Amino acid sequence: MAFAAPQPRVIADIVPVAWVRNVVLVVGGAAFVAASAQFAFYLPWNPVVPLTLQTFAVVLSAGVLGQWRGTAAMLLYAVVGSLGAPIFRLGDSGFGGATYGYIVAFIIAAFVVGRIAENGATRTFWRSVALMVIGNVIIYVVGTAWLKYSTGLPWFGLESAWSYGVRDFLVGDALKILAAAGLLPLAWKALRKAGLTD
Repeated sequence: MAFAAPQPRVIADIVPVAWVRNVVLVVGGAAFVAASAQFAFYLPWNPVVPLTLQTFAVVLSAGVLGQWRGTAAMLLYAVVGSLGAPIFRLGDSGFGGATYGYIVAFIIAAFVVGRIAENGATRTFWRSVALMVIGNVIIYVVGTAWLKYSTGLPWFGLESAWSYGVRDFLVGDALKILAAAGLLPLAWKALRKAGLTD
């Protein structure tokens, strides 16, 4: 009696299960986020939180890797950077600071996004969009709360946690969400054409 192979829940499941391959996937996810952190710049009116490609890399990695590998990748990124490796934005490192809440948020977002992705949320564009929005909202909430309490900024106003931590990033993050949400279904389509999944 033949048994059908289990279908992959996330794109990383295409890689045959082996602990070495899982380690490579986790390290690769952390490295992807570290590389994305180097594409960063400050807006002239926002000297507190830079624009980076990190949110794009975090939600995309979690969508590809799934819950435990995505979370492990973000934990690895946070631990290595906190211990002094220059892998945070623009080569920064260390624990704490006004923007460290975003690093913490990456771990939480990867846990949630990866879990939802395992239920098939990355196979269509609009479900992927919803998934990426959820991940970004988690990053905004945790990162901005940390920013507010670490700097003493008010929640709202011209110079506030909202303006420095959320408002200035809405347009850019919307574009990153659309890009990530477009890539995931395309990857599934390519895998189907290659006969690697149904």
